[in-house]
Amino acid sequence: MKAHSFTAVVEKCTETGLYVGYIPGFPGAHTQGETLDEVNENLREVVGMLLEDGEPVLQAEFVGTQLIELR
Repeated sequence: MKAHSFTAVVEKCTETGLYVGYIPGFPGAHTQGETLDEVNENLREVVGMLLEDGEPVLQAEFVGTQLIELR
């Protein structure tokens, strides 16, 4: 299999305490877990399964984050 590299966004849900991870622009590439390691492992598994259908056509590309300050 060809090597792939994707940037995942991970957030922590304040209601459940679970980590939620997704790859921007990659439909279906999302998961959750109790730890960051679990989210990483789950994302690797999900992406691996999605890649079995062929190369993804990403609908967006991760650019970065910005700090927004209001004074």
